Amino acid sequence: MPFRFQTAGESHGPGLTAIVEGLPAGITISEEYIRQDLARRQGGYGRGKRQQIETDWARFRSGVRHGSTLGSPISMLIDNKDWENWHEVMSVTPIERELNKVTRLRPGHADTTATIKYNQDDVRNALERSSARETAARVAVGALARRFLEYFGIEVHSHTINIGGVKATYTYPIDWEAVEESAVRCVDPEATELMVKAIDDAREAGETVGGISELVATGVPIGLGSHVSWDRKLSARIAQAVVSINAVKGVEIGAGFALAEMRGSQVHDVIKPMNEWQPNATGWVRPWQRMRNNAGGIEGGISDGEPIIVRFLIKPIATLPKPLPSVDLITGEVVNAHYERSDICQVPAGGVVGEAMLCIVLADAVLEKFGGDHIDETLRNFRSYLTTIGPRGLPRE
Repeated sequence: MPFRFQTAGESHGPGLTAIVEGLPAGITISEEYIRQDLARRQGGYGRGKRQQIETDWARFRSGVRHGSTLGSPISMLIDNKDWENWHEVMSVTPIERELNKVTRLRPGHADTTATIKYNQDDVRNALERSSARETAARVAVGALARRFLEYFGIEVHSHTINIGGVKATYTYPIDWEAVEESAVRCVDPEATELMVKAIDDAREAGETVGGISELVATGVPIGLGSHVSWDRKLSARIAQAVVSINAVKGVEIGAGFALAEMRGSQVHDVIKPMNEWQPNATGWVRPWQRMRNNAGGIEGGISDGEPIIVRFLIKPIATLPKPLPSVDLITGEVVNAHYERSDICQVPAGGVVGEAMLCIVLADAVLEKFGGDHIDETLRNFRSYLTTIGPRGLPRE
């Protein structure tokens, strides 16, 4: 069964709900484990006051018993603490008094397109669901996927490499502890200071700033995804998942757009066999070694055993403290765009959301490849597969 999920809920409604299907039985998991990623999503310099109100905690409502998955659908609920201040505005039932409608459209937001598409006369009916608050539910789902991937020795991390044009300098492997200690989740200390300044400058100017995050997945075996159909290519699945994140406008894998300036001999990752098996704690081995990783761990839509590298661009937030000129939805008059409490920069948090989406795609690809109704069965299939790969003339033991 594929890994599937759905989220529901509005930004200022009672809470967010996530339903996950496809995880095998027998995976140990706790609400505390999921809280770690939810807390990371709430952090990062440039976040707004909403993060001071919420303490996101995903409560299991089904699918987990005594700390292990059951193989049945898992449902999770994340309460919105700010709901206490929005009972009337977001009431499910009709209310007697007339509320002030949001009619000033924000350029760059879903306000205009979603309000027109769904024939609404109040922008709040669109902005509540299109808010990035929804990504808290995705991060909870991603944490479940991350826990599943740990059984196979697969790790997924992210770091900030650009905010407002300030670029980080870094080399692989990344010091992930240093990333988590940085206010903007950047491994480069000098760039961290300049990024913080860029955010402060934007705040003072009534502006917002975007940037670029990089995702790195290690321990991924050869063979996830497929070349045989367009929708089974791992690269395509990753790109779609990442670009679905709020405000993401660009995705590249491996060297990405820089490849346009290179010749073929500089681009393609030279292959050489390894003389010995290189097992990790789970038994995964790398029978091939690449001289470089311009492909970003994916060739022909299939993972090639190298780290999967994905970068994505998050545009500046559409809700500006000094609003742009816009139009009133009802009157058509020129007005300033609507302003609602917002972040100045969400790039550090966006990296955590990106991790969640990459974990989800990789979990689905692992289940597609190895199947299993219980984690023990999935692991047996995985280990059996490992004995079949490698140079054809070498023993596979």
